[in-house]
Amino acid sequence: MLAVLSAPRKLLRKAVAVAAFMGLAACDPAMMAGAGGGSGPRVNTNAPIPVALLIPRSDSGAGGIARSLENAARLALASLDGVEIDLRVYDTAGNAQRAAVQAETAVAEGAQIILGPLFGEAANAAGVAVADNGINVLSFSNNPSIAGGNVFILGPTFRNTADRLLRYASRQGRNSVVIVHPQNVEGEFGKTAIQAAAAQNGVRVAAVQSFPFSQQGVASAVPRIRDSIQSSGADSVFLTSTAAGALPMLLQLMPEAGIAPATTQYLGLARWDVPPQILSMPGAQGGYFTLADTAATNAFESRYRARFGSEPHPLAGLAFDGIAAVGALARQGRADALSARALTQNSGFQGANGVFRIRPDGTNERGLAVATVRNNQVTILDPAPSGFGGAGF
Repeated sequence: MLAVLSAPRKLLRKAVAVAAFMGLAACDPAMMAGAGGGSGPRVNTNAPIPVALLIPRSDSGAGGIARSLENAARLALASLDGVEIDLRVYDTAGNAQRAAVQAETAVAEGAQIILGPLFGEAANAAGVAVADNGINVLSFSNNPSIAGGNVFILGPTFRNTADRLLRYASRQGRNSVVIVHPQNVEGEFGKTAIQAAAAQNGVRVAAVQSFPFSQQGVASAVPRIRDSIQSSGADSVFLTSTAAGALPMLLQLMPEAGIAPATTQYLGLARWDVPPQILSMPGAQGGYFTLADTAATNAFESRYRARFGSEPHPLAGLAFDGIAAVGALARQGRADALSARALTQNSGFQGANGVFRIRPDGTNERGLAVATVRNNQVTILDPAPSGFGGAGF
């Protein structure tokens, strides 16, 4: 038993070391007042469009991500057809105060839209700093609490993933779920997203089980999770944990405790295909999780490697998406190309990882595939849609 659990427990220990950084990048609570987005400056689509890219270049913990984001933005520039963008890069150092100053500086120097910053608090500060100028901010955060007003988030959201999975699961006859999440900020965000998605898709939340973010916390929660599923009659269990967190232990211990994947549908808010060891976990077999459009992702990564000689960071595609959206709107010849109305067009955009659209509430919706694990291999059950209005939406 101890030997079997050694790998999951090592992964959980790693998660504690990186939890603070991931919390800042993905779930840094902040509030953005106002609604409706910036009206945006009038754009001369026959001239280069000044775009500011705010990234944490000098942040020792995020410099590599910043470099990858800038590379991806420049890769997108080379893909534009008949549109010129004047990309200007500003260093936030991963600091909210500096992000606000740099946003103001960028606008003073002519920027008509801001891409970034990466961290939620910094994006919120940048948005507040330029709100009176009517300038919109396309942040790389995935924190929905900062979305709104002139701040739009490009990062994939828990709500988008939960919607996709529960919509698919309900079509397969699964209509009641137990939510399992760690007692941390990310876990709370995940729980809230699943609850909202369940209500939208007619799925009953039979129970919610949480656990302290520790090895003992996970182990002691498993019997409670089993009893909750049995007593409530739930046909599914939705795990918010990541592969770097509690997911490996849960996928190992839950089936051992009698929560059989053959009868209880496992769902995951995070990807289950990395690292590959996850694919051999008992609880992963037959479970549902999402992936981006694999063809689009492979094409983007191949082009990135060919140009820069390295692998892109998993978040790099967000910078590509921001440039792609601005370029697509400018190509339409619209003087209001950078307004909230234009940015939130219902047809969306083609990005590094497939189709996406920006929502009027400042969040986003991305085309996702539903995947499962069969014989320790990833199998696509329902492909990512190529446009909005298809089966995946």
